[in-house]
Amino acid sequence: MAVSYASNDRYKKNVAAHSIVRLIICIIVTIICLLPIYILIVNATRKSGDIISNGVSLIPGTNLIQNFKNLHDETIQNGSYTRAYNLLIGYRNSLIIAVCSTVLTVFFSALTAYGLVVYDFKLKKFATTFILAMMMIPMQVVSTGFLQFMVKIGLQDNYLPLILPSIAAPAVVFFMLQYMRSSFPLDIVEAARIDGCGEFRTFMQIALPIFQPAFAVQAIFAFVASWNNYYNPSMLLVSGKLEQRTMPMMVAAILGNDKLTDYGVNYLAVALSIVPVVIIYLCLSKFIIRGVTLGAVKG
Repeated sequence: MAVSYASNDRYKKNVAAHSIVRLIICIIVTIICLLPIYILIVNATRKSGDIISNGVSLIPGTNLIQNFKNLHDETIQNGSYTRAYNLLIGYRNSLIIAVCSTVLTVFFSALTAYGLVVYDFKLKKFATTFILAMMMIPMQVVSTGFLQFMVKIGLQDNYLPLILPSIAAPAVVFFMLQYMRSSFPLDIVEAARIDGCGEFRTFMQIALPIFQPAFAVQAIFAFVASWNNYYNPSMLLVSGKLEQRTMPMMVAAILGNDKLTDYGVNYLAVALSIVPVVIIYLCLSKFIIRGVTLGAVKG
């Protein structure tokens, strides 16, 4: 009995020690992840001279309002004065593109995955392989041909080329496929057909609610990717008008301005650009773990 009690105590101590180690590791990882964001926010409130002379500081400054005013002041570009930044215009343009792209991405990807899982047809394996193979081709490889095509059909300097291609998202289709294969019961589709439910109605009213977690988590990732996208807008929106610029384009204009360098303004521009992403993540973060877990590949 004494040996049993001693082994139990030793086991409890080992469990407690492991828990403490895991807690310490989690705290360290959290600090590593959050410290750069905190420093970004702090530097957004400091003067440029303080950032240059004192370097990193964990104490917020008192220059936030002045940095915000300087951010919206006229800046020098190409030897002439022009307004390179407007917070409301940047938010508006980026939200239009990001929201529309996100809706198209998750809806049509879910619809494609649903068709590949539910229906049987001769080219089913080929279609699945072809869609997954498209994941290996980066946008930069086909960007020149894509731009030339948009110019020929007169869609350059337009938001449509930034939104409509979101219908084809192979990576999202792959995730949806794995989720449906592991979590979607095909019997419920047969039952709906017997009850006289149409195919599209089955998808909208039965399938979508079932894989809502996967739908939500892919919406988060698609929104973040579209919001942070700088390459495609800078390639297609060639006029450079302020009214057309997205938030990443405005931030790039501020950071790339070597005529008027204000580090406090630069940090503030970056901090303001990530606010919508942080809000979306905080509101929908609970779906990430649930969606990734339920959408995991079967072993």
